[in-house]
Amino acid sequence: MSANKYSVILPTYNEKRNLPILVYLLAKTFKEQNLDWEVVIVDDNSPDGTQVIAKKLIDIYGENHVQLRARAGKLGLGTAYVHGLQFVTGNFVIIMDADFSHHPEAIPEFIAKQKTEDFDIVTGTRYVGNGGVYGWDLKRKLVSRGANFLASTVLRPHVSDLTGSFRLYKKEVLAKVIDETKSKGYVFQMEMMVRAKALGFAVGEVPISFVDRLYGESKLGGDEIVQYLKGVWSLFTNV
Repeated sequence: MSANKYSVILPTYNEKRNLPILVYLLAKTFKEQNLDWEVVIVDDNSPDGTQVIAKKLIDIYGENHVQLRARAGKLGLGTAYVHGLQFVTGNFVIIMDADFSHHPEAIPEFIAKQKTEDFDIVTGTRYVGNGGVYGWDLKRKLVSRGANFLASTVLRPHVSDLTGSFRLYKKEVLAKVIDETKSKGYVFQMEMMVRAKALGFAVGEVPISFVDRLYGESKLGGDEIVQYLKGVWSLFTNV
């Protein structure tokens, strides 16, 4: 076992069907790599029984590997990480989506990449190397590409996938970046990366495949696109 411990913060809302498979795959991935690990599930009071499943997973894997840290309601992604971070016991934190957009199999690559140059952050990118997006229609691809293009042109952070939410952070780096980050919704991931760059943190990239949700509805609507555009603009004027 290495001295490092990897904590995955998983914000959930109605992920009853995805959660057991995801935790199983995370456990399998970490065990195969002989790594110390935990999953911190931050559930926003899901009405579908996500928390019942989470408690069963604690029974299966043990409290040292799975924590449930529920909240009173839907409070947004940004605050979910702030909440989860209070309970993290690892020195590295992985953030990812609970809906299988992100596959745990990429995690060993993130860890290996981090070690090559002692990166503060490693981010998964859909837009370099052999990364890609599967299951998206053209409109969503264009919106996502457009969003990244817009952000990268305006903000110039030299990271190819700003809106991605599959990342590995040193714990203290994540705490510092979150502390500086103002937005709470969909723009949160992007602002975190811009802030990290502004703070001078070193960022490595790993190509990933992004697969659209197995179950449930996509959370990206027209309203969120508008919020995103506003967010890019406010970052441009503030950072």
